[in-house]
Amino acid sequence: MEEFVLNQIKYGLKYVPLNLAKSFFIKKSNAETKAIREKGFICGICHHRGDRQKLIDANIEWIRTDIPFPFEKDGTVRKAFTDFKESCAEYKNAGIKIMAITPYPQDYINYGIELNTPQGENKIKEIAVYIINELMDYIGAVQVTNEMGIPRFTIPLSMDDAARFIAVQLEAIYHVRGSILLGYNSAGPQADLHFKLKPYLKYCDYVGVDIYVGCFMNMPGCMWMFDAVLRFLWAFTRKPVILQEFGYIGAGAPKSRAEKKAILQKYGVSSAKEAKKNIGSFVEAMPQYFADHVKYLSNNDENRYFNLLFKSDLTNHLYCELPAVTKITGCPHTPEGQAKFYSKILPRLYNMDFMAGAIIYCYADSDRCYVCGQEDCPTETRWGIVDCSLNPKPAYYAVKEAYAKIRNTGENTKA
Repeated sequence: MEEFVLNQIKYGLKYVPLNLAKSFFIKKSNAETKAIREKGFICGICHHRGDRQKLIDANIEWIRTDIPFPFEKDGTVRKAFTDFKESCAEYKNAGIKIMAITPYPQDYINYGIELNTPQGENKIKEIAVYIINELMDYIGAVQVTNEMGIPRFTIPLSMDDAARFIAVQLEAIYHVRGSILLGYNSAGPQADLHFKLKPYLKYCDYVGVDIYVGCFMNMPGCMWMFDAVLRFLWAFTRKPVILQEFGYIGAGAPKSRAEKKAILQKYGVSSAKEAKKNIGSFVEAMPQYFADHVKYLSNNDENRYFNLLFKSDLTNHLYCELPAVTKITGCPHTPEGQAKFYSKILPRLYNMDFMAGAIIYCYADSDRCYVCGQEDCPTETRWGIVDCSLNPKPAYYAVKEAYAKIRNTGENTKA
């Protein structure tokens, strides 16, 4: 995990400031971006939950969703893949377009493919072409895998391996994609990934990025941070930019010292210092799902457990909290603050001429955090514009209004 962070810092310092400065002196659009925007700025959302009518009512035209790995180990086509294909057809018939994410490295590894061998690369290309040929008539865009550089998605690949994993698919899909938009994404600026993929940008119709300001990293956020990352990416790649994931947590608060101590006591200690003395036993006392995640990220190295749990974003999961400093000024982590965030950010994104679209994370709240497995962890449970029962939150109406203005502006521009 430390290797991923160090690489991001190294390449970030080398390329981000220079290209951010350059962004103020270059053209703010190009023919590729104009071609996408003339067809309609992508107004999308992730994890749609099958609620098509509410999507349509909220002026959401695109959904972003994962493609299941297509094959069982015996080579037969998985039912999950055929079901996905049928679902895509239903959404298309309803007038909703699909940004489809190709499977993750671990899916190929589980299938038995050695990814960094010539034979493995050929198999990856073969599967990529199969997926596109099968879905050609039903999807509008494809994103090659997701957030390489984030350890839980990338491990056991190195960044060089991850970039190659994306590159071979970009090249293979490019020649069979037809009118499907093709690209990849990064988590934040991720200058190391974009540098490694620069020779393959000729196969991309767009470059995607995921930005979560004021929700992670235990630091305050500002709206201009979106501008900075997006401007860097435009200047560095000169490709249309799609904000593939962004959002704002609609609930969550800091925990008091007493509350944190009570949580630690559930696992047999009274302080972080005490946990460090026997960190292996501490992790074993945690909920199994969370403990397994810590072991996976650390490659079962107990020497890394403490830093993961007490000096990274996993600390927020441990204490089921959002620190007081982790927010955008003026947008508290409340349903109303979440709605205010969307009212502010969506027009801002549309007004950047190099932007081709924005896809919100996500449609519905979750009843359990997918990182730590806890029901009361706000970090991965309160992103939705509707609640767990699919009832609209204030953010739903803010998105509906903002997307309506974007769509109306686009239609007027075409006319």
